[in-house]
Amino acid sequence: MIRKITPLLFAAFILLLASFLPTNVAHADSLSDIPSRSSDEINYLMDQGVITGYPDGTYRPNNSVNRQEAATMVGRALDLNGTKRSTSFPDVHSSSYASGYIQSAYGKNIITGYPDGTYKPRNEINRGEMAYLISKAFNLNESSGNQYSDVPDSGALSTAIDQVSTAGIANGYPDGTYRPYKSITREEFALLVARGMNPEYKVDGDDLQVIGEKVVSTGILNVRSGPSTGYAKIGQLTEGTVIKVYKKVGDWWQFAYNGGSGYVHGAYVMDKQTNDGKYTIAIDAGHGGHDGGATANGLLEKEVNLDVAKRVRDYLSNSNINVVMTRDDDSFLELDERVDNAVGHGADTFVSIHSNAYPNESVSGVETFYSSAALSGRAYDSYKLAHFIQNRVVEAMNSNDRGVKDVPYRVIHATPLPSALIELGFLTNDSDASKLGSSWYRDRAAKAIYLGVIDYYNWKY
Repeated sequence: MIRKITPLLFAAFILLLASFLPTNVAHADSLSDIPSRSSDEINYLMDQGVITGYPDGTYRPNNSVNRQEAATMVGRALDLNGTKRSTSFPDVHSSSYASGYIQSAYGKNIITGYPDGTYKPRNEINRGEMAYLISKAFNLNESSGNQYSDVPDSGALSTAIDQVSTAGIANGYPDGTYRPYKSITREEFALLVARGMNPEYKVDGDDLQVIGEKVVSTGILNVRSGPSTGYAKIGQLTEGTVIKVYKKVGDWWQFAYNGGSGYVHGAYVMDKQTNDGKYTIAIDAGHGGHDGGATANGLLEKEVNLDVAKRVRDYLSNSNINVVMTRDDDSFLELDERVDNAVGHGADTFVSIHSNAYPNESVSGVETFYSSAALSGRAYDSYKLAHFIQNRVVEAMNSNDRGVKDVPYRVIHATPLPSALIELGFLTNDSDASKLGSSWYRDRAAKAIYLGVIDYYNWKY
């Protein structure tokens, strides 16, 4: 049965459609609600035929942008074929005003759909998705290591956000965040498209060259807008953070920060150690193959362990530390095989990564083990290694600290190497499981283990 469309619903549809179709509104100055800070960019896009206002003389800059609107705006900016037609997505009908642009952008690998084959055209687009879209649409390939406190240090999301920041198209917030999951507004999206089309609108136009890398050497380091404490604080960095520096200004370093630059005092950063490949560490992802380990809350321990272990490997490798993986796929090894693999490849240190489980679901937290019966008099080294890792992971995961414990688990008891076994959290606890199921928290855990290892090497050598 065909339902009648109410006059109110029909009017709302016409207003939505009108914002993407030509109207007699030809200039942002004639729109009643354009913020002065973005009028130049919006005027430019209107002159280029990329956007229009609504029939009532408004632009509605604070309205969120959905996926079909974003595809239409980018399609017009790139002069793609916007002729209405059938698409590769079952939920984008050929009669949709955006169908042509969606199909054209899909054909050029600028946009993708969801795993179920749909496009979900009315879903709101967030700042992280925008970074993917803009980086592909404008072929952005350069990165400069821009850092945001709420974005993982590696991965596709981090890369896309770094690329749009490096290109001067997007930047972060004064508190050091990027807010990748925040919905993007019509005003914000217009600014990004204008910057992609016309370099004159890009942010932070300074032609700065990276001259080196430094490591934050204090617990919390304030980032300032200029080279003295008289300038505003615009963010904070934590100990162990690596920054790419541009130049020294007095006692301060200017570095890449939030799509622009910030300043930190030179007394609280040190040169990034190259190590010259003199360290070799074995990273052991617990369980594997037919031995899945613990399972709860939709998580399987062997998979969590391997994912975090690989991330640890990448962090260590980037610091020029040789890494021996006892396993880098879903394979099974006996405990003694893991030790033999580490020793046989010349490892000087051994770290085993696990996830915990317990019948009482309220039990939570991080704990790290060492064995005082370790051979060759290396018990104290193992004790220090375990403490360094425990302290870093507890802080990074914001978890309950269950402490460092002396337990002769076979994999750390039967090795001649300084060794520690970290339990990242309890899969049986809802809070811990939520973190261990998150790519963002897994990356934080991996970075924390890496920093704990660096702390250990700095202490020992």
